[in-house]
Amino acid sequence: MVDRIYWQELIKSALKKRSIVWIAGIRRSGKTVLSSGIEGAQYFDCELPRVRAMLADPEMFLASRTGKLLILDEIHKLDNPSEILKIAHDHYPSVKIIATGSSTLWASAKFKDTLTGRKTEIWLTPMNIRDFEDFKINDLDFRLHRGGLPPFILAEAYPEKEYQEWMDSYWARDVQDLFKLEKRTAFLKFVELVFLQSGGIFEASKFAAPCEVSRATVANYLSALEATNVALSVRPFSSRASNEIITAPKVYGFDTGFLCFFRGWAVLRESDRGFLWEHLVLNEMLGALQSREINYWRDKAGHEIDFVLKKRGLPPIAIECRWKAGQFDTDSLRVFRRKYPEGENWVIASDAARPYEKSLGGFKISFMDLTRLNGVLSPGP
Repeated sequence: MVDRIYWQELIKSALKKRSIVWIAGIRRSGKTVLSSGIEGAQYFDCELPRVRAMLADPEMFLASRTGKLLILDEIHKLDNPSEILKIAHDHYPSVKIIATGSSTLWASAKFKDTLTGRKTEIWLTPMNIRDFEDFKINDLDFRLHRGGLPPFILAEAYPEKEYQEWMDSYWARDVQDLFKLEKRTAFLKFVELVFLQSGGIFEASKFAAPCEVSRATVANYLSALEATNVALSVRPFSSRASNEIITAPKVYGFDTGFLCFFRGWAVLRESDRGFLWEHLVLNEMLGALQSREINYWRDKAGHEIDFVLKKRGLPPIAIECRWKAGQFDTDSLRVFRRKYPEGENWVIASDAARPYEKSLGGFKISFMDLTRLNGVLSPGP
């Protein structure tokens, strides 16, 4: 078992704020291994009949475990998974619980509504830069190509079959459970197209014909991908100026490994690395911020800023992703800062291991790699 120190510390910090911590994450992201490795915790696998029988009377179960830290893994296997968490929070505050379950449960409205204000959520994204040392990853190309799900990283040979099995399991155990969709072929075709066009501006009409479904169905499919964390819609940042893109999102697939799988990339070229790097930077931001409040900016002339961070009361941070720092130019930044003159400018590059600042085109630019980006964005334990 690999100790994922960054995430373990994040969980410990969350438990200081609330007694219930919910670990959300895509299938095979490592929720079970991570939670079961928490020192001093009592582990319960809710897939086991004897454990479900034990939890059938939540009050008796919790009363006998005051002051303990409990891991309730695969909690969605219980008949009423939110009940025991609600009772624990309201009546047994000395009992701390780390719960994991399928993305289906995490996305359900009933689960969210019942536990509003009672739990802290931790979104376990595909592996971030802080996982590299724990998993002994020294080759960035390897991480880009394999992706960030631990079983795929740890496999001795390229796990092509496992990627397809993951898709089959996702359809059967997540999508069907929550959304009851009928057209398996159409949905999986949509997933493939989302990954093939990942990072581009999303236009539903371009997906409807190849999937042989309506635009409304395409919108429902995208909602399913977002609810289960398989895709993320990044919304445009704008002041609603006439020459800005104000509504169309960019949609990103969740993992670089699946991007390579769907594109059939056995070996990465330089242009492939730049494309995948943008996705890796986004993954780092999502994990560190634990938030989806990330935007992009683009005007109708084609000038674009990869990502924009806007915190309340502060000017927007412009973030550009470049595989190599020398590939950055200030053309789009100049247009963006003409409209939004205040704010920091960051370039995230793989070869900026030592962060530095540089004046370019009249702008102060901060160059950094993923390690520095994580350090700037992470709240810390």
